[in-house]
Amino acid sequence: MQLTPTIAIHMSAAIGAVLIGPIVLWARLGQHIRPWLHRALGYAWTTLMLAAAITGIFIRDFNLPNVWGYTPIHLLIPITLVSLFIAFRSLARREFASHRKTMQSLYFGACIVAGAFTLLPSRYLGQLIWHEWLGWY
Repeated sequence: MQLTPTIAIHMSAAIGAVLIGPIVLWARLGQHIRPWLHRALGYAWTTLMLAAAITGIFIRDFNLPNVWGYTPIHLLIPITLVSLFIAFRSLARREFASHRKTMQSLYFGACIVAGAFTLLPSRYLGQLIWHEWLGWY
């Protein structure tokens, strides 16, 4: 697999979401609640997650176990889209606990867990980091 524009956009959006996510979650914790920061970066994080999910539709891998080029990690696309819908519906209904739980789960599942899987040596980013850049594998 090569670095195509679609993969570059996908990777950039995903890395941005991984980096912004903790700040968004932190802005609503503690004694000094920062709603303006939470809201602004929350919209940015949501945009990055949408970009990652939409570009993920166009990334296909026929080398790993797949169905029409879609591997099991592609199941995160509908999960991400549905989770974002549920989170914003919860906000509209002023169900803040549901919004918080949905967004925390989405960050952990789609950013942390999926991010860990992309670092496996058999994946493109894993090969790039472990083999090309570090020469470890």
